[in-house]
Amino acid sequence: MAGYNSLSIGQVKVGVKEVNQHTRSFQDHSVRDGAKRFLDIALSGAGVLVAAPLGALIAAAIRVTSTGPVIFSQMRLGKNGRRFTIYKFRTLPPQPASRSDAQWTEVMPAEAGALGRWLRRTGLDELPQLWNVLRGDMSLVGPRPERPTFAERFRREYPRYKQRLQVKPGITGWAQVHGLRGRCDIGERLRFDLHYLKHQSLWLDLQILLLTPLGLLRSPRDAAPQSEPRQFPSAAHDMIGAD
Repeated sequence: MAGYNSLSIGQVKVGVKEVNQHTRSFQDHSVRDGAKRFLDIALSGAGVLVAAPLGALIAAAIRVTSTGPVIFSQMRLGKNGRRFTIYKFRTLPPQPASRSDAQWTEVMPAEAGALGRWLRRTGLDELPQLWNVLRGDMSLVGPRPERPTFAERFRREYPRYKQRLQVKPGITGWAQVHGLRGRCDIGERLRFDLHYLKHQSLWLDLQILLLTPLGLLRSPRDAAPQSEPRQFPSAAHDMIGAD
């Protein structure tokens, strides 16, 4: 039907109003994504400069108190399933990749020394991920990136899990400020991640960034080693995992 509300192109009919809505939606998302990227670069760049002295002290402390590399690296899934290498200050004794990639440790594992526990409790072990943000692998705010093995198993358990890959993963997120870090109920964490995807905005990102320090303080799982896990999905019940 040709007319004010549709265009006929050969045998294909396209609603003008629908096209305009999709165009505006695409433009709105492009503006939001561009502004979010600008915020990521500005804040992570400033963070690298400001945190450089502290990072140097942490690196020296790790070197003095343990053997092995200062930086821990691991493969994670980013936006649209693209694989990238994530960086953290090492908080555990060195382990072969075959073990660290297949295990999900406690938020505060027993084998972490005093320095490692302090780094995990304060979230300072995540400082090197500012480099991931500058590179464009991650954003400051978004769902936490998962290892490919775990992501595949969680996707089979929760069909909507793959929706998390529609955006860049983040150093912090809506689930994290609500205490869902590391070993937790994956279904519950997914619920918070999907809420973020539906309502994402720069204002929400700023709220999450402001709430992150409080989220670290309020999470009871950061306080001490755990002997019992919280509820876990059946597909991952036989594993131990980490954020």
